[in-house]
Amino acid sequence: MTTFVITVPGTFVVDVTENSCASLKHKLGAQRTGLSESEGLDLLTLNNNGTFSVRLEVDAADRYEAELDALGFVSTALQETGFAEKDALLGTPAVTGIDSDI
Repeated sequence: MTTFVITVPGTFVVDVTENSCASLKHKLGAQRTGLSESEGLDLLTLNNNGTFSVRLEVDAADRYEAELDALGFVSTALQETGFAEKDALLGTPAVTGIDSDI
């Protein structure tokens, strides 16, 4: 297994309150490990124009599986914090880091 840092971009098409943003960060925190803490990665970056990016660590056999897992995790976290699928449009995930023993 390899640990991938995956960035999932998105756009909120509804207003985001401080409470909903804090709840989302809390949900995303379940995916935080030593790598993101040591590298100082922000889990959620929210811009003034409603765009955002989520950076997660995912253990997977390959890049494709890591990207799918990250997309699913972000989608679930958004739904569990009260955002409908139409409220937060997700873009294509991308590998932005790899930590491997190889």
